[in-house]
Amino acid sequence: MPREFTRAERVSDAVQQELAVLIRDNVRDPRVGMISVTDVEISRDLAYAKVHVSFVGERSQDQIDAGLAALNGASGYLRKLLASSIKLRITPKLNFFYDESGRRGQHLSALIDLAVSQDAASDATESEEG
Repeated sequence: MPREFTRAERVSDAVQQELAVLIRDNVRDPRVGMISVTDVEISRDLAYAKVHVSFVGERSQDQIDAGLAALNGASGYLRKLLASSIKLRITPKLNFFYDESGRRGQHLSALIDLAVSQDAASDATESEEG
């Protein structure tokens, strides 16, 4: 039997897609730059939305905080645009959060690459000695 999706999940997907376009086209703040909307969690009553974003390119923590402050400052404007593009009885209040999964994934990948290269180097020295 196929899995049924809740209304909150369907609205979450629609909001995620629409917000990505709205931010790209309407937010002109240079602190925001290019972002990716990675996830949207909407409360069961559809009143609140946690929007998880990641920034494209390398950024310091201060730049990330400034970008999030700009997005949270523009949340009312984005909510108004969202209400006009998606017909919902209640348009959720938007709260933006930084999604560290991309940064964490890059860090883990670098650690794995380092371990593999050290392992290969130790194998090479052992074969020369033996």
